[in-house]
Amino acid sequence: MANTKWQGASWATLGDSITAASGYQPLVQVALGFEKVDNFGRSGCPMTAGSDRDDGATVFMSRYLEEAYDCLTIFAGTNDYRLHMPLGEWKPLGSAFDEHTFFGAYQRLIEELLTRNPACRVNLWTPLQRDKDGYNSEQPNDQGCLLVDYAAAVQTIGHLYALPVLDLYAVSGFNKLTLAHFTDDRLHPNQAGYHRIAEVASSFLVAI
Repeated sequence: MANTKWQGASWATLGDSITAASGYQPLVQVALGFEKVDNFGRSGCPMTAGSDRDDGATVFMSRYLEEAYDCLTIFAGTNDYRLHMPLGEWKPLGSAFDEHTFFGAYQRLIEELLTRNPACRVNLWTPLQRDKDGYNSEQPNDQGCLLVDYAAAVQTIGHLYALPVLDLYAVSGFNKLTLAHFTDDRLHPNQAGYHRIAEVASSFLVAI
């Protein structure tokens, strides 16, 4: 039986290929009863502007959200780490943000979303642990940043805006020992991986 908290509600998901694949959304929809789920994930794209993938950068996805959703999830960061996007630093709310840094792009996106729809239950998900193409939880990128630094930035942004954060980096169970079970290529989730994400996410969304 679906939980009644989100029964009949609308949900938008933003992120990279892990979101674009629509693997976790149908499972969460069945579990929680969302009536409408729209997927704005863009494969291979970071949160941050300034790469050769700006057409799908998550920071620009608010332009496609033409309606007021009840719930909106932002699930990004692994491509920012992989593409060496600068982390930057957080700024006070209402600042002029540099969308060419992870912090600046993320804060700009959130402020655009909340200004347009302050009642929306925006929630942030940290990137999963990974081990692909030499990019893993132990290897810094060309910016000198670890994947966990981007995950920590998401946590910081959540605190700044009083938004709930699902720390998948820490609680999903995805790690070097389990990636062969939960993913196809030690990055992209398989069926078991999406079921794990949906299980954790459903409990999280019920609680916010």
